[in-house]
Amino acid sequence: MRALIQRVQSAEVSVDGKKLSSIGNGLLIFLGIKMDDEEKDIDYLVRKIVNCRIFDDLDGVMNESLIDQKKDLLVVSQFTLYADTKKGNRPSYQLAAKGDVAEPLYQKFITKLKEMNIPVQTGEFGADMAVSLINDGPVTILIES
Repeated sequence: MRALIQRVQSAEVSVDGKKLSSIGNGLLIFLGIKMDDEEKDIDYLVRKIVNCRIFDDLDGVMNESLIDQKKDLLVVSQFTLYADTKKGNRPSYQLAAKGDVAEPLYQKFITKLKEMNIPVQTGEFGADMAVSLINDGPVTILIES
């Protein structure tokens, strides 16, 4: 499982030109699910993401976490995080989990974040989404289970 996290000033997701969800200051998470991922991968990523110290403290040092500052989250499923570009010019997505496997894991990931009392907004699984964001920093980190 891969989570590409971006610290943002704001982010939003639209489907068919209609705004689905948005957040202010917080984290935008693009979540890629591999075909052999399981619940332990979710637990690992959730723990790492909510405790990752990438928000400034009072001295301007990245020393506080999402939990410390009670920031918002926007989670967007993105199978293309498992693109294999080694051969040819067309990426292969063979490592990415199919929808019937990925969607329940995506939902479980969101549920585990909500159980930690973190405000979570989401994209629409499987939809063609337009994601806009204002990156803060920029801070972009890849976390892999």
